[in-house]
Amino acid sequence: MTLTQLEYIVAVDTHRHFATAADSCFITQPTLSMQIQKLEEELGIKLFDRSKQPVLPTEAGKEVIAQARVVLQESARLKEIVKNKVGEIEGHLRLGIIPTLAPYLLPLFLNSFLEKYPKVKISVWEETTENIIEHLKYNRLDAGILATPLNDSSIFEYPLFYEELLLYVSQRNELMNKEFVLTDDIDIKKLWLLQESHCMRSQIMNLCHLRSQLKEDNNFEYEAGSIETLKKMVELNNGITVLPELAIYDLTEEKKSQVRHFIAPVPVREISIVTHRSYVKKRLLDALKAEILKVVPSHMLEREQLNIVPI
Repeated sequence: MTLTQLEYIVAVDTHRHFATAADSCFITQPTLSMQIQKLEEELGIKLFDRSKQPVLPTEAGKEVIAQARVVLQESARLKEIVKNKVGEIEGHLRLGIIPTLAPYLLPLFLNSFLEKYPKVKISVWEETTENIIEHLKYNRLDAGILATPLNDSSIFEYPLFYEELLLYVSQRNELMNKEFVLTDDIDIKKLWLLQESHCMRSQIMNLCHLRSQLKEDNNFEYEAGSIETLKKMVELNNGITVLPELAIYDLTEEKKSQVRHFIAPVPVREISIVTHRSYVKKRLLDALKAEILKVVPSHMLEREQLNIVPI
């Protein structure tokens, strides 16, 4: 039994497809299949049911693969200990980030981080919260940047900052006459939301108490896939939407005049770096966290007198 064989069975379990798993390991499918077959012969059990598509682990295989993940994580931990002693920050960081944050946060820190740590390679995946969590659990990602708390015992959360939620209203909307807004002031028939898969949609529904309410008397229904689309739909339809604070910084002064604040306590979303509990690249994570905190406005680092909206 070798670590390489364990990597191969974990890859098949992750991708549920032999050819895709082989590609991810940069080997041919026959080589991967041969090594897995050797491991099965050594253990005296079948690890995968090859008759099914996608490929599924057998009951015995599930336990072996779960332990293989632990062994590989501990092996990585040994390597990380050595790197820590040497003092260099290097390696490959696979980072997930939610779409309502990616276009506004990444440009603030990514280039400076890569310049400061030239031996670090970052692969960024823009994904929904649900997908990021799944990728973390299957070791497809090392870390994620998303809204918390998640209330998932298998995930560690490292809070970064607290981003105010703001109203963006059409110039023709009556809320333009208000300086500060109550959630009760919002006409839900004019409120534009992101698609179901976005965690920010859930936060807006919680903030505006929409869980049991439906839009009525409306012959057009549209759920946007991005914040930029939401802003355009607000303009076209005399509407309202809720934006995270970082999304307003690149607005023109005219567009910023259409932003309204909620009455205190100010609603915010907590933004955190999250990892699976078995994550081992601690120094790399600390470096990433420090670089982000350097570029985020200082008032976002304080959480006193804030209303963290649940997901």
